[in-house]
Amino acid sequence: MPFADLGDVRLFYTDDGDHEAPVVLLVHGFGADSHDWVWHIPELSRTRRVIAVDLRGHGYSSAPESGYRPQDFAQDLVNLLDHLGIDRVIAFGHSMGGMIVSALAVEHSSRIAALVCVDPGYGRPDALAPYLGALAEQMRAEPYRIALQNDEWCYTPVSPAFLRAWHTRKILGTAPHALGAAFTAMFAADEQFGFRSAAEKYLAGRNCPVLAFHFDPAQSAWESSLFPSSTSHTSEAVTWQGSGHRLHAERPAEFLLVVKNWLEKLDKEKLA
Repeated sequence: MPFADLGDVRLFYTDDGDHEAPVVLLVHGFGADSHDWVWHIPELSRTRRVIAVDLRGHGYSSAPESGYRPQDFAQDLVNLLDHLGIDRVIAFGHSMGGMIVSALAVEHSSRIAALVCVDPGYGRPDALAPYLGALAEQMRAEPYRIALQNDEWCYTPVSPAFLRAWHTRKILGTAPHALGAAFTAMFAADEQFGFRSAAEKYLAGRNCPVLAFHFDPAQSAWESSLFPSSTSHTSEAVTWQGSGHRLHAERPAEFLLVVKNWLEKLDKEKLA
């Protein structure tokens, strides 16, 4: 069944590949859905079991009134893994999804073998707090207009036109209260770790190998500084200048090649 009833939420998911193989969990970002991974599922499922999920309030999943913190989304994913009888995964997360899989690694460390964080939402400079705090307030009042306005920064002049149009439709297909609540939880709530000072404290709880992709060299350098010594030989921060925020969708073949080589390294060291 492509739907899992998990208490207060019904999650849509797909389940591809060999069920005896190591499991990859794919987590999309804010105002998106699991279609973000259509370029990657066929290749990944050749050697892995691949679970791709629509988060609560997004895509085909139900939209309860509450539960939109990264930690809440992470608990939904734990519940889904329990439903499927899966103990441990390599979790991929884009943007807000990078925050969610990091929350999985911090709050539910036994369930995570490794992380792939694609231009994750955490680690924004603290100086942006007033701007993003005000944007969160506006988004709660006018979720679609502000979410679409905010989406403009995600692209470069060479980003495929279809990608912008596709994500406009995804935002408009997201529950409005989910947009406001999720954005607030990332950047304007007491327990947020969207900004660097908070992220540095929270992400210190990640103790697994991390492969991180950024288009901003400063973000990549900052991410590298967070890797604990126990994973410094396996964790990597990759910089792809010239790409937009959805770099895994803009450059899927290159993304898969980097991921494949990294996963093979983990396999050799029996870490994944």
